[in-house]
Amino acid sequence: MSIAFKDYYATLEVPRDASAEDIKKAFRKLARKHHPDVAKDQKGGEAKFKEINEAHEVLSDPDKRRKYDQLGEHWQDQGGFPSPGSRGRSAAPHEFNFGGTGFSDFFEQYFSGASRAGFGEQAFDGPRAAGSRKRRGSDIEGDILVTLEEAMHGSVRPVSLQTTDNLTGRPETREFQVRIPPGVTDGRRIRVPGQGTPGSGGTEPGDLYLRVRHAAHPDFHTEGADVMYELDIAPWEAVLGADISVPTLDGTVKLRIPAGSESGHQLRIRGRGLPKGKSGERGDFHAVLTVQLPTHPSAEERALWEQLRAVSPFKPRE
Repeated sequence: MSIAFKDYYATLEVPRDASAEDIKKAFRKLARKHHPDVAKDQKGGEAKFKEINEAHEVLSDPDKRRKYDQLGEHWQDQGGFPSPGSRGRSAAPHEFNFGGTGFSDFFEQYFSGASRAGFGEQAFDGPRAAGSRKRRGSDIEGDILVTLEEAMHGSVRPVSLQTTDNLTGRPETREFQVRIPPGVTDGRRIRVPGQGTPGSGGTEPGDLYLRVRHAAHPDFHTEGADVMYELDIAPWEAVLGADISVPTLDGTVKLRIPAGSESGHQLRIRGRGLPKGKSGERGDFHAVLTVQLPTHPSAEERALWEQLRAVSPFKPRE
């Protein structure tokens, strides 16, 4: 199976020397434009949103970005990286391509950290069949991109697994449904029984494990079952306090900013995070404040700031 190279810089529309802040801003801009909830072409927007997420996943991580840049330089000769499908080949003579997980085969091969070619093949004592020892099939592990909306409400995703037996060269595609449970947290593994490699000698097949990766959201990120939101406020809102409407994953809420708030201060709304299992309990929503300063004040604004400086007894360094 051939795997196409992904130009993540082109996907995010940034130069190769873009700063981490430039990458963050580009992702947010594109993610807001192509998020499935707002895109005019919902199907096309969903596909583009996944591409943007994959690019952000790699370029926002210093180690992955360094590896990607090195790989780009040596793409034609593989640059010392394993060829597609070679990882774990000693454990199971198969190659694997996933469909419906939200990640490309290029990402799965080089950046997922998962075992595309199977792991955990388990031998056990027993009668030999056709001259070979019976072995349970190998487990397979991959990544699945889950939006925060899916993590909130749960969903059912069609996933396909294409395998090629390296001994025979015959391709085979299996399609199945994967249930994303409400409240699934980043890093959790979802087990799909019986979708690993076939067993030998009539034994049972292995399982498929899909590791959940929360899709980067233009507004939120998660910490366990808690949802975090970066809330920008004006200097006068920080000093005087304010009532601000903020978005959450299930609607808008009114948030009171206390007078005298500082950057980094967190305001919590209980029970507006992700569900916690079947108990009905939910994590919390945290608004993390950032005081933003005007960078291009008008002449009138500048005069007011100068007037404030003249009358204020505030001494920040005393």
